Amino acid sequence: MNTSDLTVLILTFNEAPNLRRTLARLAWAKEIVIVDSFSTDETLAIAREFPQVRVVQRSFDTHAQQWNFGLDHIHTPWALALDADYLLPANFATELTGLSQADEVSAYFASFRYCIFGRPLRGTLYPPRAVLFHRDRCRFVQDGHTQQLEVTGTTALLHSRIDHDDCKPLARWIWAQDRYSALEAVKLLKTPVAELSFQDRLRRKIILAPGLVFIYTLLGKGLIFDGWPGWFYVWQRTLAEIMLSLRLLEQKMTKKNAER
Repeated sequence: MNTSDLTVLILTFNEAPNLRRTLARLAWAKEIVIVDSFSTDETLAIAREFPQVRVVQRSFDTHAQQWNFGLDHIHTPWALALDADYLLPANFATELTGLSQADEVSAYFASFRYCIFGRPLRGTLYPPRAVLFHRDRCRFVQDGHTQQLEVTGTTALLHSRIDHDDCKPLARWIWAQDRYSALEAVKLLKTPVAELSFQDRLRRKIILAPGLVFIYTLLGKGLIFDGWPGWFYVWQRTLAEIMLSLRLLEQKMTKKNAER
């Protein structure tokens, strides 16, 4: 694949703590489109430091709508969709130029190495994501609090692992998680149980998920051996499950009160 055949797409909202590092790893990219949700920090000033960056702005409603808006502003056949806290490895561009089956594959997934305060963890719950895809064969759809890429055609897995290293403060994570848990609770309660994944069925039971996530991340993923960064991630993921359980309880109790 020729790197001139792809455009990098990044969503931002107050990503000043992350953006400069991410863009610095993209010196090889001919064009980078940033879809900004009207940031109020230094995000736009940082974006202007990089000549290949083009910024378009749109008020945020859902992740899927925001990503699709970005795709509509891309003119190359391929898109490389990155979060503002994704750090590409040095050999990523080399792997791109070596993709000999680019015309046969519609989307490439990447796996991630999760970092806490710059420290890579030995394990994570963060799943592989489709990051490189043919613009005309793929479209985003909303799925609870996040988005999924609907792919027409075959997929493959990239060898390069991407670092997920969010430097925003904990208060911002809690703010975002509060919004995410509300959306995820609505999805879980509206979806028939038979259509839910095993993990989401556990979440629907409310009580089980937080404890299981704590044990699985700490012992199953071995994060107990990663020191304080490991504990930080364990408590983060456990808190996320607790917040979701609270949202599910809130929905159930609100419904019962309305039926009285």
